[in-house]
Amino acid sequence: MPKLISAPTRITAAGNKPKLIDEFIGRVNSGDAAVSIARMCSPGGWVEPGQMPEFDEYTVVLAGMLRVTHRDGVTDVVAGQAVITRAGEWIQYSTPNPEGAEYVAVCLPAFAPGTVHRDGV
Repeated sequence: MPKLISAPTRITAAGNKPKLIDEFIGRVNSGDAAVSIARMCSPGGWVEPGQMPEFDEYTVVLAGMLRVTHRDGVTDVVAGQAVITRAGEWIQYSTPNPEGAEYVAVCLPAFAPGTVHRDGV
């Protein structure tokens, strides 16, 4: 039988400014460890610590621009584009433009705080 997810759970985000993370599917909201799906709303000027997660992340930008800094440089992802980051790869997300960004992130396996491995933590 299909399982209705009636509302997401708000998760606290890392970074220098408040960022909204609404998890629809994942360890917190639905108890799924295989995948997490969340809507992110990041304000302009937001930046999070670098990280080396244990999961692949598939991100679709709905509005604004998401910057992904990585060992080989910088990739700017604008509305209508997507980016894939792989487990074990050092990355840092930010939204440097004033309008920030809205995007959907899918993590395989599901996001968990202990699997992100943020710089300095």
